Amino acid sequence: MHETPVPESLWRLLRPLHWTKNLFILVPIPFAIAAQQGGPWSLGVTLLGVSGFSALASAVYAFNDVWDRRSDRQHPRKRLRPVAAGAISPGRALSCSAVLVVVGLLLCAATGRDGAVAIGGTYLALQLFYTLLGKRVPLVDVFLLALGYVLRVVFGCALAAATPSSWLLLCTSALALFLGLAKRRADLQFGTSHRPALRGYDVRFVDQALAISGGGALVCYALYAMDAQVLIRGREFWGVPFVAFGILEYLRLVHCEGEGGTPVETLLRTPTLWLCVLGWAVATYLGLA
Repeated sequence: MHETPVPESLWRLLRPLHWTKNLFILVPIPFAIAAQQGGPWSLGVTLLGVSGFSALASAVYAFNDVWDRRSDRQHPRKRLRPVAAGAISPGRALSCSAVLVVVGLLLCAATGRDGAVAIGGTYLALQLFYTLLGKRVPLVDVFLLALGYVLRVVFGCALAAATPSSWLLLCTSALALFLGLAKRRADLQFGTSHRPALRGYDVRFVDQALAISGGGALVCYALYAMDAQVLIRGREFWGVPFVAFGILEYLRLVHCEGEGGTPVETLLRTPTLWLCVLGWAVATYLGLA
């Protein structure tokens, strides 16, 4: 294999499509505004924060690609990643990761929000533990993946200068577990040699866990909608059908079409999920007091 350090390979190393996960950062902002928590919402602060977190996420992806390059070569899709394919050397990828860490933390600091840098640093530490050890332990790996999404929501609360509610964290945790388990189910299709933790799973267990986490996410959101003070009475359940449809549609894609291995790609190539997210956003906006 020969290194070909072209801009396209560097761009792929950053995995820009996966920045879509940072939409979780935006979830608490409308609720915080409606509840009149914190100061006036700032678009500039939000853009700085999302950009900083995206840089931190890309730093993690680059480091992960270096650490997993040998096992990635055994996977039919991951073998095409720049480091595994030899398009970028491990040294260059690690240098890129280090630069992105600095840039990401500086952007978080530039938001001027309390806790932004600490949350960003916590995310980095969590992902480092996941890459080096956590991904090898069944269930621990899925819980760590879920915690990454929860930290995004907490980061969004920091940008809005709002305190995250217990309901918000509970709903996010259940949904994130659902997505993580769906990813593991898809991974099982390619055997267990490329990821040691997969030896601790089987399809029957993952299917049961998916049903539990998906149902839990829906129930938690419905209870939150019923209890939330920022939603107009009579409109509080307008978003619930979209949440139910989204979970069931994702579950259908996992079981019937073998999707779920990469939540971002599943979302981007499934118009019904995009329409569901849009419908939920509109229903939530109309329901906010």
